[in-house]
Amino acid sequence: MATELLYLRDAELHAFDAEVTAVDDEGRRLALDRTAFYPTGGGQPHDTGTLAGLDVTSVRKEGDDVWHAVGEGALPAVGERVWGGIDWERRHALMRTHTALHILCGVIWNEWGVPVTGGNMEPLSARMDFAFDPLPEGFGARVEELVNAEVAADRPIEVSFLPRDVAVEDEDLIRTKVSLIPESVPEIRVVDIVGLDKQADGGTHVPSTGEVGRVRVVKTESKGKGNKRIRLEITD
Repeated sequence: MATELLYLRDAELHAFDAEVTAVDDEGRRLALDRTAFYPTGGGQPHDTGTLAGLDVTSVRKEGDDVWHAVGEGALPAVGERVWGGIDWERRHALMRTHTALHILCGVIWNEWGVPVTGGNMEPLSARMDFAFDPLPEGFGARVEELVNAEVAADRPIEVSFLPRDVAVEDEDLIRTKVSLIPESVPEIRVVDIVGLDKQADGGTHVPSTGEVGRVRVVKTESKGKGNKRIRLEITD
């Protein structure tokens, strides 16, 4: 049975009930019929929290199932109903960080027309790589100013689901390489920072840019020809 991914439609859900569909005793892992825990992927780390009274230490998606690695304690049985709770402070920090990266992408695309080449995040810190060669003069200060202006604008963030054939024709999504999503995926999830940035994305985000907080560009680096790295920190 495929795990229903509750976070795709409600990123602010941080407690839920579910049924255990499989147990890996050796790996101390549980699969569920539904989960609000985000599994590592797309540059966003997994959630932590508690499940069936056990600490959740890792979350991974394997095929259609999401596996939750848990700490010491008696494992529930297949078919048992369990309660899960997300570490909300960590999740919310990751949501703010992920949204900050989308703001950065939108600002850079709109100002310089340069696409993303990679990225990664931790709670309230992140890095993202872009196809600059070289970085424009005074880039760090300028992009920080532009990003924080978008935070202050408090733009709403909307999540929608588009049929694949519609999504691949959307010019705003072409640069996010919708075509690279497996053809077995019939529906594309789109995160739209209204008026700034629209991306095919499976991660969790805050409901508006104003919830991100102050963004600071802490460093820019060259990672080779046509690949420049920007490191961010997010503060209250």
